[in-house]
Amino acid sequence: MDFGLVLQTDPPASQVVSLMKRAERNGFRYGWTFDSAVLWQEPFVIYSQILANTQKLHIGPMVTNPGTRTWEVTASTFATLNDMYGNRTVCGIGRGDSAMRVAGRKPNTLARLGEAIDVIRDLAEGREAVVDGNPIRIPWIKNGKLPVWMAAYGPKALALAGEKADGFILQLADLYLTEWMVKAVREAATAAGRDPAAITICVAAPAYVGDDLSHARDQCRWFGGMVGNHVADLVGRYGEHSSMVPDALTEYIKSREGYDYSHHGRAGNPSADFVPDEIVDRFCLLGPAEAHIEKLRALRDLGVDQFAVYAMHDAREATIDAYGRQVIPGLRG
Repeated sequence: MDFGLVLQTDPPASQVVSLMKRAERNGFRYGWTFDSAVLWQEPFVIYSQILANTQKLHIGPMVTNPGTRTWEVTASTFATLNDMYGNRTVCGIGRGDSAMRVAGRKPNTLARLGEAIDVIRDLAEGREAVVDGNPIRIPWIKNGKLPVWMAAYGPKALALAGEKADGFILQLADLYLTEWMVKAVREAATAAGRDPAAITICVAAPAYVGDDLSHARDQCRWFGGMVGNHVADLVGRYGEHSSMVPDALTEYIKSREGYDYSHHGRAGNPSADFVPDEIVDRFCLLGPAEAHIEKLRALRDLGVDQFAVYAMHDAREATIDAYGRQVIPGLRG
């Protein structure tokens, strides 16, 4: 199993770069950031510095979307980074939550997302693609490589990931839901004539190493609120007790009352007060290193190829170091 670190691009950018360097020293192979232009600094500028200051770390957004940048710009940006530093980027992409809604736009449709996945990958790898009815190719790209990993929760999005994406990003670490969603992605891949084993499975969730479980829960409760945004969309689309979406995913948002993006992805988010301890425990990895290793083994048995640590809490350095010192060696040992 590979490991990734997920950060927000809060200023100063030098701290983001420093934490990514720390992650690489501790055995992490991937570095991810949020991508929401109003809430945080522009990630692709920072990626250049991360790549320049690391040797093997692969970098990408978790996640970008097809609406805030034109597709040829997204492809050219990834290709430029790859040309400068080797093929060390990954395009994590989804419909767009905070990036779109904070700017007053609706998330992209799945049809638009599916088209963007193909176009961005083709352009970034030097092939011709059709953008707004015009066939274009970026002529300077040679030997480009850009895996595109799609974030998804709902049944139609999971099917799209299986049909088109090189990887699947699941932003929660609940074992039951992971098994259900990975199965849905792989079945869709098989139905599309693809090799389901070729799709990389990445689970991303907060991890907090320590013995004070109450404090760890409070530091990571924001995550249930963030996931709740997507779940609320699913409930609105399919209903509360639809056979299309497991109750295990939707039940906990019944007492949800709106969401304030000014606290998005941050410890102490008041919009996450509705999230019970049970959901925090199921969605996140908390407790001593041994508890992390046990859950990671279970995730690995479900076919998870990478665990990406959301480090939006008060123990970022300590958690990165604990993973490097205890969790990663313990899992591999």
